[in-house]
Amino acid sequence: MILTLTANSALDRLLFVEEFVPGTTMRPHKMVDYVGGKGFDTSIILRCLGVDTVALGFVAGETGRRLAHLLDGYGIRHDLVWVEGATRLAHVVVETAHHRHSHLIGGQLLVTPAAIAELSQRYRVHLCEATWVIMAGTLPPNVPTTLYHTWIELAHAAQRPTLLDCAGAPMREALAARPTIVKLNWSEFQQTFGGNATTLAELQHQAQALYQREQLTHLVITCGEAGILALTPGTTYLATAPIQQAVNAAGAGDAVSATLVWRLTLGEDWPTALHWAAAVSAAEVLTEGTAEVHLTDAEAILPATQVKLI
Repeated sequence: MILTLTANSALDRLLFVEEFVPGTTMRPHKMVDYVGGKGFDTSIILRCLGVDTVALGFVAGETGRRLAHLLDGYGIRHDLVWVEGATRLAHVVVETAHHRHSHLIGGQLLVTPAAIAELSQRYRVHLCEATWVIMAGTLPPNVPTTLYHTWIELAHAAQRPTLLDCAGAPMREALAARPTIVKLNWSEFQQTFGGNATTLAELQHQAQALYQREQLTHLVITCGEAGILALTPGTTYLATAPIQQAVNAAGAGDAVSATLVWRLTLGEDWPTALHWAAAVSAAEVLTEGTAEVHLTDAEAILPATQVKLI
């Protein structure tokens, strides 16, 4: 079982329009709700791939109840801690003419120290069953930026590997706890660690410097259409897949996290896991639902993916 942790839950409300035109009245031709929050989205990907997963996180209010109902609909086991405030509602405007999406997010969880202690205790229990842990997303306001550091240390104590996907202070705080895989996208990497790389070569140089300075085990940076940059002990890889015409690209990065952990759990090496990660991430953008993917689409793309040493 792969355990996911989502500290800052969200519900994605997708609004499909041909084109977003500021200052006008727009009537979406379709509106539908999907699970949001990076950790929960990773569980959705895993479930679509037929992988056993348990989702932990904070939720609140009517939006939280809707979110829990959606998780039930996927058949995902979950253990949720209910708090005050409201689970975030992310209005995702999907422009079908341009194959792009934008987020407008409102709502805020009010997480107390008692709630953190409760979720951490439930996390300890589920660690006994887990093979890997994926922690992903932002932290709610007033939650200590050291929370991921604490959760990684708990995983280490249970001898469970971890993937951390977040940005900013929570990521910087967590590095000292030595997550097994550190994962960000290009813009998050720059936001978190500085730099202004405009080319993949510049990004690789900056990533290598961080990798060595922080003595990381694995560093993965998703770079959109440029592919997946992965630094591992002694080797740096770039994984690419054919560019797809996106229906909804939200969740493509979470597909990389889910797939890497899935394939590594199966005992595969990094090049093979990266082939699959590139294929599943490319396939994820073909569905309208956030973080939904069809395994058959990924299998069709897989032969055209490439992983090279750089």
